[in-house]
Amino acid sequence: MGEVSRGARAIVICPDIKRQAYDLDAESRLEEACGLALAIGIVVADAVVIPVRDVKPNTLFGEGQVVNIDTQATLEEAELIIVDGALSPIQQRNLEEKLKRKVIDRTGLILEIFGERAATAEGRLQVELAHLDYQQSRLVRSWTHLERQRGGFGFLGGPGETQIEADRRMIRQRMSRLRKELEQVRQTRALHRARRGRAPWPVIALVGYTNAGKSTLFNRLTGAEVMAEDLLFATLDPTMRAIRLPGVEKAILSDTVGFISDLPTQLVAAFRATLEEVTAADIIVHVRDMANPAAAAQKSQVLGVLADLGVLDQEDGTSEIPIIEAWNKWDLLGSESKTELSELAAGNRDILPLSAETGEGVEEFVAEVDRLLTAEAVSYDLILPASAGQKIAWLYAHGHVLSETDGGEGADGPLRAVSVRLTPKEFGRFESLSAQSS
Repeated sequence: MGEVSRGARAIVICPDIKRQAYDLDAESRLEEACGLALAIGIVVADAVVIPVRDVKPNTLFGEGQVVNIDTQATLEEAELIIVDGALSPIQQRNLEEKLKRKVIDRTGLILEIFGERAATAEGRLQVELAHLDYQQSRLVRSWTHLERQRGGFGFLGGPGETQIEADRRMIRQRMSRLRKELEQVRQTRALHRARRGRAPWPVIALVGYTNAGKSTLFNRLTGAEVMAEDLLFATLDPTMRAIRLPGVEKAILSDTVGFISDLPTQLVAAFRATLEEVTAADIIVHVRDMANPAAAAQKSQVLGVLADLGVLDQEDGTSEIPIIEAWNKWDLLGSESKTELSELAAGNRDILPLSAETGEGVEEFVAEVDRLLTAEAVSYDLILPASAGQKIAWLYAHGHVLSETDGGEGADGPLRAVSVRLTPKEFGRFESLSAQSS
């Protein structure tokens, strides 16, 4: 079995195991698996759902099904078999021996995508750690990639089927070093988050299922050029930019990694740090692809992850952080669907139909985010020295000054009485500035 490069032809198989609960129906899962394959540059020669009544410990599929897969792969000239499910090391090895082709499961495929897309040092560390965790029980690969600084820890362009025994001690040592490096990155991230809290610019976190359009909305709001393509996992590393809103001088917009059903357990742990930004957000924007038939199931997946992060209450689904839904890809809906969804959203300020691609509804979305961020603003009556022009100018820039009048005479000269509306965060920042200048 030789190496498989990008552009390889593959058969995508979605096992539909009897009595096993799935979040998506078989066809939706198959479509998603094909999307994952396309995201890594694989040519999908054929895709099929295979019902599995009884899981075979050695091969997952029955003997006749394995023969059928082999026949179809030969007909389609496919050199790769992708199984949209978890394969044990024994099942993967046995299937490769029977099919005489490279076989990877859902976890391996997603790890391959993450390995190619991770752009930051943290992302690369997380991917390598997840890959090693996945591979340490699979002794069918070469580990020469560990000597390289970057890349090569995937399946499709890796060192190939050398079948040598892995050096477990080397793997454990490497994983230990990676965990230490990741902990340092997390501490740095926590410091940055604490610094933002003291600043304190409000944080708006975009979350959603992969390919829902988060990065497209992020680019429209910030003018940035984050990768935004019709691909699963187009964005992996969290990206932040400052934006201005009508009532807020500055806010931080955060674009997070997309969620997906049955995310490999290794990646749930490895990418938790990238989702920690959500727990510190002032507003969470759940971007949904309303043109996707599986939109309801995708919403369930996202809310499940938010519950796992502690953002949502496990019992009643409530959240201390305001969550609004951006019903994206409105431009792709027919008039009948738009009417039906508009009726569902009527009267609910937490649902905002929009198209990040065309800009339709984005102005209303921005106005609602601004309303939420300034909803907690209260009036403060301040007496300041008339000479404190810098402080007074700061209040005009960061709050809504209701009035400014003569405040009489103080011990050090004339005073100004300023009535201003500020959020608690902004008032805390004003107090901090005042303390520094006094």
